[in-house]
Amino acid sequence: MVITGLAFALIICQLFSVQVVRAGTISAKAANELRNTSVLLAPRGLISDVNGVELARSVAAVNIVVDQTQITDPAKAAQITSPVLGITPTELTALYSGTLMYKMIVKNTTPETWIRLQDTLASYNKVVLKQKGGLAKRIVGFFSERGYIREYPTGKLSASLIGFTNDAGVGASGIESSMENTLAGVNGQYAYENGAGTVIPGSAQIRVEAKPGTSVKLTIDRDIQWVAQDAISQAVKSANAKSGTVIVMDPKTGAILAQASAPTFDPAVKKSISLLSIRNPAVQDTYEPGSTGKVITVSAALEEKKLTPTTVFTIPYAFKAGGTTFHDHERHATQRLTTTGLLAVSSNTGAIQIGQELGKDSLYNYLTKFGIGQNTGSHLPGESSGILHPVKDWSDTSEPTIAFGQGYSVTALQATSVFATIANDGVRVTPTVVAGTTDSTGHYSPAKGQRTERVVSADTASKVRMMLESVVSDNGTAPAAAIPGYRVAGKTGTAMKYNDSCSCYRGYTASFIGFAPADMPKYVVSVTIQEPQGLHWGGSLGGPVFKKVMSFVLQAKHVAPTAPKTDSYPLTEAALSKVALKQ
Repeated sequence: MVITGLAFALIICQLFSVQVVRAGTISAKAANELRNTSVLLAPRGLISDVNGVELARSVAAVNIVVDQTQITDPAKAAQITSPVLGITPTELTALYSGTLMYKMIVKNTTPETWIRLQDTLASYNKVVLKQKGGLAKRIVGFFSERGYIREYPTGKLSASLIGFTNDAGVGASGIESSMENTLAGVNGQYAYENGAGTVIPGSAQIRVEAKPGTSVKLTIDRDIQWVAQDAISQAVKSANAKSGTVIVMDPKTGAILAQASAPTFDPAVKKSISLLSIRNPAVQDTYEPGSTGKVITVSAALEEKKLTPTTVFTIPYAFKAGGTTFHDHERHATQRLTTTGLLAVSSNTGAIQIGQELGKDSLYNYLTKFGIGQNTGSHLPGESSGILHPVKDWSDTSEPTIAFGQGYSVTALQATSVFATIANDGVRVTPTVVAGTTDSTGHYSPAKGQRTERVVSADTASKVRMMLESVVSDNGTAPAAAIPGYRVAGKTGTAMKYNDSCSCYRGYTASFIGFAPADMPKYVVSVTIQEPQGLHWGGSLGGPVFKKVMSFVLQAKHVAPTAPKTDSYPLTEAALSKVALKQ
């Protein structure tokens, strides 16, 4: 009885120690053996157009993983789970076999698939538990990781601008990359209990809440973007060109309403993604602007009072400058044209004479004031500054070639900004694609105002706008860009393209940039087509694309036609004389 009493006393002491003295420690140890923790991924912010249309979004997804050491019969597990996972039993058997405690089976599947897999395993295990030795026959060792996948509802539309995320969920190009710190959320943590190789239902508890990323609203208008994408894709295809770009911009705010490129890619189809396709040609590809650059030359000369819209020049087909003879694009007899006239027919020899009036330093200063040779400030990833060499590095032929738009390079966005400056009464506004952001609490913050800089006077800009209307007339180089009922102004560009592979000029860049209504500009549309085969004139290739896109923009934005044109600058000396006689 004494021995028995001592034994019971020891048992009572142990129970007191376990249940009272060490209860907390033992309970925590047991919980730790059952409880596991995992990362609770945060969804990325939404990317939408200016009207709230979703362009990129995060959708709930599940990763299915296994602990191979807990799967006693890989072949049987593969046979049971194959119909749910959509993977052949042979492939699954190989994935389930081994000694890894973490093996990815399916990445970024739907939550419904995980639920179906759990139900399938539960049904099978319920049956085998009734059998002799059923506990050992259960299929266990399957776990899930919660996460998100990125969806792009509009597919190829604006893909080069929006970009895409890589397998790690990190922005790899476009807005997804440049605004990674804004779009990416802060991951949280959750805990769950693991019993006998399976997650105990209802045991999951969030320890640290995930903080969703901030959503970004773009200035892009989905409908305008669609029309621009369709127009440039058709133009590139019909011209058998290497690529093409269309930009639609509000000159007063700098907001970019559309930025479409062809060829493009589908962010959801990995096979369509390549280093070439993910480039954003609007800001990454540089080219010599050609005759669109003459707008800078003429604007600078007007601002410096070197000439007027009606100053008469002698325009020969060939003109010698800097020891080299330059030509116009088409052979013609010597003409007597006004400044407006030489701009209308895009005369190289006339632009050279204006450049000589300005001088190297003045020409260079105005190029820089218009933003040539420097980043536009759009903050788009990979944006190039283009090339504009300092005057000290100019050769004897630099001044004449730069005067008519060759000898320096620009991006499509820089070229668009030049015309937006003229449309905005001589004030340059930093281009932007971001309208604002919305944080995880729903608070919307508009983007900060864009930087502005006066480049030329309002009077100079007004005169240039009227001069550029002649370009889309029957006497100009781009009658195909005219829009019935609206006053349109613009400039063609047909530039020889420098080829790095041969260190020579090979191929062309065809472009047209314009705005409407010409007397009260609301929007600027630029069209750039690289290396077209056969026909390569900017007016013929870019003009129709401009007309299609601008016509839709004016209608979509309910821009009424302005008053009909009642006066214009004469294009020739003869026409100028007639005007003088009437007066």
